[in-house]
Amino acid sequence: MKEIIINKQGVSVVTTARLHMGFFDLNGDLGRRFGSIGVSLNHPATELHAWHASTFTAEGPGAARAVRLAQKLAASLQLEGGMHMQLINIIPEHAGLGSGTQMALAVGLALNRLHDLGLFIRDVAMLTERGARSGIGLGTFATGGVIIDGGRGEHTVVPPVIARAEFPAGWRIILIFDHTQTGVHGDAEIAAFRNLPQFPSDAAAILCRHVLMQALPALAEQDLDAFGAAIRELQIRTGDHFAPAQGGRYASPRVTEVLSWLESAGVACFGQSSWGPTGFAVLRDEDEATSILSRLKEAFAHHESLEFMLCEGRNEGGIVSDIPEIATVV
Repeated sequence: MKEIIINKQGVSVVTTARLHMGFFDLNGDLGRRFGSIGVSLNHPATELHAWHASTFTAEGPGAARAVRLAQKLAASLQLEGGMHMQLINIIPEHAGLGSGTQMALAVGLALNRLHDLGLFIRDVAMLTERGARSGIGLGTFATGGVIIDGGRGEHTVVPPVIARAEFPAGWRIILIFDHTQTGVHGDAEIAAFRNLPQFPSDAAAILCRHVLMQALPALAEQDLDAFGAAIRELQIRTGDHFAPAQGGRYASPRVTEVLSWLESAGVACFGQSSWGPTGFAVLRDEDEATSILSRLKEAFAHHESLEFMLCEGRNEGGIVSDIPEIATVV
């Protein structure tokens, strides 16, 4: 027999995808390893609504994952009671857009709001084991914009955000999806980091310089050519380092083909987000982005697995807000 639960005030959490544009110190001989740069996007997004319930239940895309996360948090916190969740939409999983971290934050912060737990983003990350190598997803939820984290030191719990910049409002981003593939994740990702050779220290030094003395000043001056040059350097050096684990500089041959086309078209900034397979291109304005998007759709119409999405950078963080009561049947 189904149970009707009258839920009192609920909570809504909306959090968006992010681009992970690359690591700049995979060597780590200074005592810190990784360090990365990323950008918050205005979509795709994960939107979760939640209410008090006697057990943990969920409906919508990603429901099973949301329940597992909620149960894990409740067990760690020795929390009594549950939560019913409605997932309105989610960031595509294993696409390189940070879906796992954003889902964990959405579930954790909804639980926190409903049960008045006093948790912060960092607490939820620790309890759900997110932010193992990168603090980009935590930083984009907190503030949006372009985030740079300082990697992991010997005693690091969550990689600290060491710089944040506004993403220029006029710039546009095209996402390139390959629906036939998923990025390296889980045990395969752990094995990749364990088995790859040591990253050269001189290459790490060069990448750090590109981030500090090229990417960040370029954002302040809205110089896409200089910003793109820095991101391309990260993409080339780290992509080639990861090639044995992902099958090439980029994970998807189809996305690789698109990125080669973008380079030949003179696009200044492009690459792969995290382990992919999703690719990206950053354009100067709406007109250029619309034109490139139209040309891409025409040029790659024969690849039915490819999808292109036009979006913007997001200069504000995730949103946690109250919503009215509902009656649910579980």
